[in-house]
Amino acid sequence: MKALNLKEYKQFEFIDVPMPELEADEVLIQVKATGICGSDVHGMDGSSGRRIPPVVMGHESAGVISQIGGAVTQWQIGDRVTFDSTISCGQCEFCGRGQANLCDNRRVFGVSCDEYNQAGAFAEFVKVPDRILYRIPDSMTFQQAAFCEPVAVALHAVSRVPVSSGDTAVVVGTGIIGLLVVQALKAAGCEKVIAVDLDPFKLETAKKVGADETLISGPETLHQIMEMTGGRGVDIAMEVVGITPTTNMAIGMLRKGGSLVCVGNIAQKIEFPLQAVVTRELTVYGTCAINNEYPEAIELISSGKIQVDPIISKVAPLSEGADWFAKLHENKDNLLKVILEP
Repeated sequence: MKALNLKEYKQFEFIDVPMPELEADEVLIQVKATGICGSDVHGMDGSSGRRIPPVVMGHESAGVISQIGGAVTQWQIGDRVTFDSTISCGQCEFCGRGQANLCDNRRVFGVSCDEYNQAGAFAEFVKVPDRILYRIPDSMTFQQAAFCEPVAVALHAVSRVPVSSGDTAVVVGTGIIGLLVVQALKAAGCEKVIAVDLDPFKLETAKKVGADETLISGPETLHQIMEMTGGRGVDIAMEVVGITPTTNMAIGMLRKGGSLVCVGNIAQKIEFPLQAVVTRELTVYGTCAINNEYPEAIELISSGKIQVDPIISKVAPLSEGADWFAKLHENKDNLLKVILEP
């Protein structure tokens, strides 16, 4: 089968690789659409340390079951499916607690690190354990279904913090996940969502998908937030970048007793305003991956309550993947989500 292989950092090859061999509890999926995630782009250039070449990346995917393992009973050839990006073991303490996203033995599709190399979905076929499959409705396109993973990430992030109907929230950073967090907040009942970014195009898109207000990030941003909230500050800040300046900005926007959700993690370490968190009694939440949010993601995309079509910038053949990775890495042309099809 054909696959887009990261041979060296910043160097792809579109090559023939062996077909996956199924275990008894696995299915083989004929890939129909796979989105390029920001983590894939950071992996491609080596900055994340989580995509050590050689590796076939790709974890935002959907397709059709083409083969089933001997122990698979609930799925049939021809079923239209998507799947969790994380393979959990189902046996460790955290899986037993219902926290599969924190599994001690978790593996992520398309990730190659010191512990493992898990082939991803930038290929014609990918094998997946049947326990992490989800059926998609006939009304949902495969391109839309490829968004189930990032939508589920956004839903999990929002689920980490209590949301009340009268709340005001700010989303700092409106890349793909930020745009989906804006919509997840609205779906959770948040009354007002303010989007903040440096990029006018991203903010325009945020407005299209449901942000009530948008602000260009700058020296006046904190003052503008305070004006919008009568000097009180926001109830919830979703930080979707992961660097010192944006984290400090998000904390500064919060009211006393407010909640910060750390979604972005570009930097491994940041400077943290501990005194502001302590003296204003803020609550800080981390969020990791997905924990059973796929059914909700499928329902919200299907119903149109979360819009993904406005976020699709390009659908291209998998054979052109190297070129589109390069364009995303250059961060030009107002590109949001690029989806590759084998």
